Amino acid sequence: MERVECVVIGAGVIGLAVARAVARAGREVVIVERETVIGSGASSRNSEVIHAGLYYSPGSLKARLCVAGGTALYAYCAAHGIAHQRCGKLIVATDESQVASLRRLAANGRRNGVEGLEWLEGPAARTLEPALRCVAALFSPATGILDSHALMLSLLGEAEAAGVVLALATAVTAVTIDAKGFVLEAGGTRLAAQGLINCAGLWAPALARTFKGLEAACLPRGYLAKGNYFTLAGGAPFACLVYPLPEPEALGIHFTRDLAGRGRFGPDVEWIETVDYSVDPMRGARFQAEVRRYWPDLPEGALTPGYAGIRPKIHGPGEPPPDFVLQGPEAHGIRGLINLFGIESPGLTACLALADLVAARMEQG
Repeated sequence: MERVECVVIGAGVIGLAVARAVARAGREVVIVERETVIGSGASSRNSEVIHAGLYYSPGSLKARLCVAGGTALYAYCAAHGIAHQRCGKLIVATDESQVASLRRLAANGRRNGVEGLEWLEGPAARTLEPALRCVAALFSPATGILDSHALMLSLLGEAEAAGVVLALATAVTAVTIDAKGFVLEAGGTRLAAQGLINCAGLWAPALARTFKGLEAACLPRGYLAKGNYFTLAGGAPFACLVYPLPEPEALGIHFTRDLAGRGRFGPDVEWIETVDYSVDPMRGARFQAEVRRYWPDLPEGALTPGYAGIRPKIHGPGEPPPDFVLQGPEAHGIRGLINLFGIESPGLTACLALADLVAARMEQG
């Protein structure tokens, strides 16, 4: 049986960042990934946005790691030649009834330490983005976009340079916890480890429930919230990203673009029971109606089904969204085990700061 100091389960952006940070702290690390490529789940099926930290409760892990992580991520991209743009974002109130909510969002962002926020009345917002319809907008200059695939490749390269070994097509089928640590059965082999970090994303709660020696009572239930995207034919109407006010379960159907300038709208929220990445063209009617609230000149037939992602939620429909969960021995009593649950947005933005926190907690035992 092979032995290693630490195993990280999952090679999405969080698993790669965590493995890099733990290895740089001096540990021997193996990443096991069930798929044949890295980052094939939520890490490659999102808006590729670097968030500023507007939406999250002050003092929460989401707020603190988003703000710190965004700063770290911009610096990392610049230092490693990863394509990115600090393009800015407008969050819009499309009628007077939304203005008070927009002001509360601005105040929340300032409490979180988001810098540079600017309040714009409707005419000023339209000067910035002539195609926009709104009565007021909040401009966040710290928001941007990046190439998430290039980021993951860079994290993997640095992890491997620090000694990390990546095992693809290696699904974890069993984990036994004993006094010496952990024994994993994965990809037809057995691996003993002193430390185990569960970064399995969508599968993290269900996988943790299979760990022999871990009490199920301390584990959240996982839920699947699908987010569909529609792509825009023709040129992008906005230079900035444009977001409506957030909804209870998501940030609303917003406009983002990729680094090549291609526009897309999404995601919506579709609660599902099984993983399904297909996009139903019939959802386009709702997209069109929502987009026309802030872009009335959206041409008929300009939206086509794009792609879908699935948020790894640990709350169900109508329930308040919880904070990120970094579950260590204080919760389950098992030395060397950290479960990461509910790492949805702003997980991409927070990945470097979150990884440093996980590495520090591993050092504490």
